[in-house]
This record gives sequence, structure tokens and C-alpha cells, in this order.
Amino acid sequence: MNNEFTFAIKRLRFDENYRPSQNTRITTNFANLARGEKRRENLHNALTMIDDRFNALAHWDNPEGNRYSVQLDIVSVDMIVGVEHQSDTFPAIEVLQTSIVDRKTGKRIEGVVGNNFSSYLRDYDFSVRLLEHNRHQSGFSVPEDFGDLHGKLFQHFVNSKAYTQNFGKPPVICLSVSDSKTYHRTGNQHPVLGVEYQPNDSSLTELYFRKMGLEVRYFMPAGSVAPLAFYFFGDLLNDYSNLELASTIATMETFQRIYRPEIYNAHSAAGERYQPDLKNRDHSPTDVVYDREERSELAVEQGRFAEERLIKPYRTLLEQVVRELRA
Repeated sequence: MNNEFTFAIKRLRFDENYRPSQNTRITTNFANLARGEKRRENLHNALTMIDDRFNALAHWDNPEGNRYSVQLDIVSVDMIVGVEHQSDTFPAIEVLQTSIVDRKTGKRIEGVVGNNFSSYLRDYDFSVRLLEHNRHQSGFSVPEDFGDLHGKLFQHFVNSKAYTQNFGKPPVICLSVSDSKTYHRTGNQHPVLGVEYQPNDSSLTELYFRKMGLEVRYFMPAGSVAPLAFYFFGDLLNDYSNLELASTIATMETFQRIYRPEIYNAHSAAGERYQPDLKNRDHSPTDVVYDREERSELAVEQGRFAEERLIKPYRTLLEQVVRELRA
């Protein structure tokens, strides 16, 4: 199986000059910002928000709040499928890697890989397969093997030579909370991650990411108004430094403030009991706006792309991969 699936990694700096590549999902957070007439203004505003938030979190030995800058690289992972002396390349996933520039010392500090998570195959699972599975059913249900292929391929990548040669630590992926769940504040508190929350129930997203081998914990950092979901391997609180965690919070909270201002740019913070509300009017939009309706429509197109380029031509091989990785 190792000869049939290998991975190639490419990096592209996410800055004010960024333009999405042909293989980038255009619904991806960072790609959304780089479209339209205001693309450069969008990028500038988002990057400034990230730096400001990071300096607010990393406030020690930082009296003027401008000691650090966060640099972002888009990490594109191509999956190379080898069949009968031929090979085909599929854009498997894209994530972000943070780096922290200390303006005081001139040092560059490696941050966290992961953060944002973009996957055509996930689009296929949620926007094509799940809809087709429920099309003729009276109630909602999930296929028993839902997420198996995606999860096994992701774990295969994280354990691959390509990953271990490029990254020193496992990935951390940061997502928004679910508006269908209720979250309760606990007594646990971390100096950077903030106050921990626990949901009243698990979600389909949690199930999906669990099949990728990832656990989840929910924290609301100081200065935030809602918890974030942190998906990780190992020990989130002890495997990563405060600066590493701050780089993830600053990056992903900025994206969420732009895309879900009803939750992450609300005027009041989550209390002891919190239920996110995407219809909340008591919020402020940011200067960066995107089209949610277009994003939903494009997710289906992107799922069909995965179906035509990967699922259909390599179905037998992919089923074999899942069986072997289960063993």
C-alpha cells in the first residue's frame, strides 16, 4: 500500500500578494479572502487582525503590544496514486503552518501546522455522499463507514515520511463550535487557551475527526467571546508551547470573526451555559465579507470533483486501502 499512495508537500506564503492556486478549494478560508476587487485590502485587514490578536495573547514582555508578527504558509498536500506503472496526483488536503517572528530578538519561531483544514474528500463525504444516503430516507442517518476513507488517508499522511521530514509536531486543527450543541463552562483554565467548555453531546464533525485519529477539546481564550474547537493528537496542553498555541488562536479566531461574526464577533461573551446562534443580531461584522450561499453551492461542486477525480476511478483500490489500514 505504501507504494500505491505517497505524498508531496508544497508551500506558498499567505500574504498580501497571495493568489489561490488552481488546486485550492475556493471555499477555503484563506482563498475566500483573496478574491474580488478588494482582495488586497481583505488580506491586509485579516493579517493585521491576526498580528494584533497574537500580541494581545502573548502580552508578557510585550508592553507596547507589537513585539510579534505571525507569518502563514499554505501547505498543499498532493496524494500520488500509483497504479500499474502509472501515477495520478490528487490535491488531498491543505493546511496552514504558522511561524512567529520576534521583532525584539530577530528570531523566527516555528508555530503549529494544521490550523485551517481543507479537503475535497471531506466535501464529497458531507456534500455528496451524506446527501445521497439520506435522499430517500424518512429520517437522518449516517452511513456506518462514513469518514473511514478520509480518516485512514489522513492518518497515513501524518505517519508518512513526507510529514515527519517536514514537521516537528503533529497537527492541531481549530474549528468553530457547532450551533446545534450547548456548551458548559468547566473550572479548568489554561494561561493561553483560556477557559475550557464541554458540549452536551458529540457532533457529526467530532465523529468525522475522530476517524482521523483526532481528539477534541473546547477552550475560550481571554478576550474571546466564544469557545473554539481544538482537534489534536496527544496532549494539547503540554505538547505545544504558549506561543505555538497563541499562533493558532490568533489565526483561526480571525477567520471565524470574519466568517461567523454572529458567534465570534458578538457583543457579549459566552457565559456558564452557551449555545452558539448564527442568527444572533447582537454582533459587528468585520471589514471582510464573503458569500455564504456561494460557499454552500461550491462545496457540492468540490465534492463532485473528488468523486470524479478520486472516488470513481480508484474505488477498488481505495476500498482495499481502508481494509489494510484497519488491519
